[in-house]
Amino acid sequence: MHDEGGPVSTQDWEQRVTAAWAAFDDYVGTESTGGSAAGEADFRAVIDALVAELPEDSPLGPFERACAWDSTGHSDKAVPLYREALARGLDGYRGRRAKIQLSSSLRNTGRAEEGVKLLTPELDAPSDELNDAVRACLALCLSSLGRDREGLSLVLGALAPHLPRYQRSMTNYARQLVDPEN
Repeated sequence: MHDEGGPVSTQDWEQRVTAAWAAFDDYVGTESTGGSAAGEADFRAVIDALVAELPEDSPLGPFERACAWDSTGHSDKAVPLYREALARGLDGYRGRRAKIQLSSSLRNTGRAEEGVKLLTPELDAPSDELNDAVRACLALCLSSLGRDREGLSLVLGALAPHLPRYQRSMTNYARQLVDPEN
């Protein structure tokens, strides 16, 4: 990473990206106030400026740009950028985020089946804090394909561990939605 004054530390860059995302609502408003095209463009410009500091082949660049397009309601522009980030080797936590967000964008652009194919292997990935997001997004993709019982099963399965009671019952109900024999 670099800027006019020389190399930029990864930690510094990460902090500035985090700060940009923390200020997202300042650019685009909240859900109740609606977004403005100018604010959305200004936010994407902030992200583009940060991305410009990265090495040309960094997978973080297309990932951050995809997130910015996606978060400002442009799933169609985000899809190729998520794909590029993954093709450049984005992995780990951000790679998993990219798969979740790409699947959501695919669903939003009428390609839910691609989203299902991308996310299904994530059900068997090492467990982390994104497990429930994987299941929620996969459930939406399945629902878009008319596979509501499978989607509901995933959502109930994700919800069950968070319930103060009825965890075993909800886990069993989730399983029965897709496998009534058991």
